[in-house]
Amino acid sequence: MRKAIIIGAAGRDFHNFNTFFRNNNDYQVVAFTAAQIPDIDGRKYPAVLAGKLYPNGIPIYAESDLPKLIKEYGIDVCVFSYSDVPYSKVMAVSAVVNAAGAGFMLLGPNDTMLKSTKPVIAVCATRTGCGKSQTSRRVIELLMARGLKVVAVRHPMPYGDLAKQSVQRFATVDDLELHHCTIEEMEEYEPHVVRGNVIYAGVDYEAILREAERDPDGCDVILWDGGNNDFPFYKPDLMITVADPHRPGHEMSYYPGEVNLRMADVIVINKIDSADAAGIETVRQNIRIANPSALVVDGASPIRIDHPELVTGKRVLVVEDGPTLTHGEMKIGAGMVAAQKFGASEIVDPRPYAVGKLAGTFRQYPEIGVLLPAMGYGKEQIKDLEKTIEATPCDSVIIGTPIDLSRILKINKPATRVHYDLQEIGQPDLTHVLDDFLKRMG
Repeated sequence: MRKAIIIGAAGRDFHNFNTFFRNNNDYQVVAFTAAQIPDIDGRKYPAVLAGKLYPNGIPIYAESDLPKLIKEYGIDVCVFSYSDVPYSKVMAVSAVVNAAGAGFMLLGPNDTMLKSTKPVIAVCATRTGCGKSQTSRRVIELLMARGLKVVAVRHPMPYGDLAKQSVQRFATVDDLELHHCTIEEMEEYEPHVVRGNVIYAGVDYEAILREAERDPDGCDVILWDGGNNDFPFYKPDLMITVADPHRPGHEMSYYPGEVNLRMADVIVINKIDSADAAGIETVRQNIRIANPSALVVDGASPIRIDHPELVTGKRVLVVEDGPTLTHGEMKIGAGMVAAQKFGASEIVDPRPYAVGKLAGTFRQYPEIGVLLPAMGYGKEQIKDLEKTIEATPCDSVIIGTPIDLSRILKINKPATRVHYDLQEIGQPDLTHVLDDFLKRMG
């Protein structure tokens, strides 16, 4: 048996293990390593999920321990298994692995995609924060309007008890509390359930798929709602990839976003309403180079705000989606667009007032600048977010996250929420795309 380490971030790594390694007698997975997400190392992948070859489970270490682990355990191969990283980062990890003596592996779609008995539409992206979730919501709305039962399956975010999170079903807002969801999880699940469709997530995506196919509320179509810029866990019958002209060129320089660009049947160029012409044209050129046969849909993300009077002429604190600012590297989000559009007098810098783990996030990602990332992977981070908002001297708070943070946090200042949905521009649009898909699928 070849000894392996899976390099991950509590998502793709577990899926790669489950689909390729779990019952594979050619390999012994000695360990996982963890990066990107705080406090996910130091756990074990539990025996109940690891299978008969791993009666004691599999330990999870910090990625910084990788060279030591390779030498200590005589590792033969390390499998890179997380997403939204520049090519230079992928090869830097490869250099660390090779220098320690091990081989370096990337698993592809044929190794890891599962086949559904239902039609599958996948929504993926070239980077974190392109607008996958709003695109997924638009697709679901159009399918539901045609009388179809849609069950969404979200890319994993299992940051708690992995055994208990094996298969999770969310049909109501109460289910979010039942499963002890983090802010990051609620941001993805809540918009689905409030619109009336069921969403699944968890750890074991074979088991999740079979549960989704026979969902008690019915299932005509599976909608894969991707995470970061990972490629789908399920084999899609229609693949939609979202690109972001605010980060032109990233669609050809980040792993595995370019995989999604090249695999796509349809590419949505989102945020055309707020991006500059040069960035949009760069994305168009790269689509022509990488995937000239893809259908291109132009999209906008027009914003609306609950209380414009809390922005106009005010000193505002802008809170944005955490992962979009951190490993997504976005410099501007919906909250900042709203601040500019509605005439805020000043964007207050939260960094001097950041506390605890949130202060550590700013040190790790200094490029975030004056935006406040809504980090909430655990109770401690949520408390730090509350304290930072409380200490920041501003007139009001703009909430640019996909959910209303005031439902979760105690915000001691006037706050207003920004809303945004996908709006197609001209033809072709997603109505045209889905009508063709439904006709093709019979």
